[in-house]
Amino acid sequence: MSPVRKLERFTLPLTVDATRVEVSGLHRGGTGTPLVFLHGFGSTKEDYADVVQQERLADCPVLAYDAPGCGASNCAELGAVSIPFLVSVAEQVLKARQIDRFHVVGHSMGGLTALMLADGDPGRVASFTNIEGNIAPEDCFLSRQIVTHPHDDPHEFLARFAERVGGSRFYGGALYASSLPHKVRAEAVRAIFESMVDLSDHGKLLDRFLGLPVAKMFMYGEQNNTLSYLPALAEGGVELAEIEHCAHFPMYSNPPQMWARIADLVSRADADS
Repeated sequence: MSPVRKLERFTLPLTVDATRVEVSGLHRGGTGTPLVFLHGFGSTKEDYADVVQQERLADCPVLAYDAPGCGASNCAELGAVSIPFLVSVAEQVLKARQIDRFHVVGHSMGGLTALMLADGDPGRVASFTNIEGNIAPEDCFLSRQIVTHPHDDPHEFLARFAERVGGSRFYGGALYASSLPHKVRAEAVRAIFESMVDLSDHGKLLDRFLGLPVAKMFMYGEQNNTLSYLPALAEGGVELAEIEHCAHFPMYSNPPQMWARIADLVSRADADS
């Protein structure tokens, strides 16, 4: 049986752009380059807690935390939570945990946050597993609903958003939607979604991702294998990881395959460093 090296919980008070936040995280020590996890919208750090079950990652230091306004992390001004804000949070959390160079795994919102973080200082990133993080306008099939299905009441918007996602034909949609009201504060949704849409439409994200001089993988579910930019990623040297029996949420639909591909990239990047 694989060893389990327990993740320890921590809380970290920060001030980000004059806004007080309290970050709730998980970490463990280890040897080598740390592995940093950034969760997606409507998810939490616990998406990655099974890292302790991964034999090939057993020696890696680990950091995972809830974005402000999500999970157990708090934020004094929920309307301030945007992707640039989350990048600033990441920079402060990494500094507080004394992490310089790291492997990063980011899903959806967390993938976009990781991209902007890496773009700002690519030398810090040993490898980047991008799990359907936004890199093109078409990736806003969730976040663009703030425009296509607007509602003045943030709680009503989130409730209807959950209904639409939960009733979709995609793997993991119902499971994801069922926990949304418990994992994200409704008042944080608009600023997060609007910044995701703006960056996806105008941020030249595909060029930024292709331009990163790091080992990088783009992971996507087989139900999303029609994404128009996949050939461009392959031509640009990005490793593609199509996950079977999966749509947007490999951590819910096919975690064994997700973890195997993450471990592959991390192991190869460490061997090449």
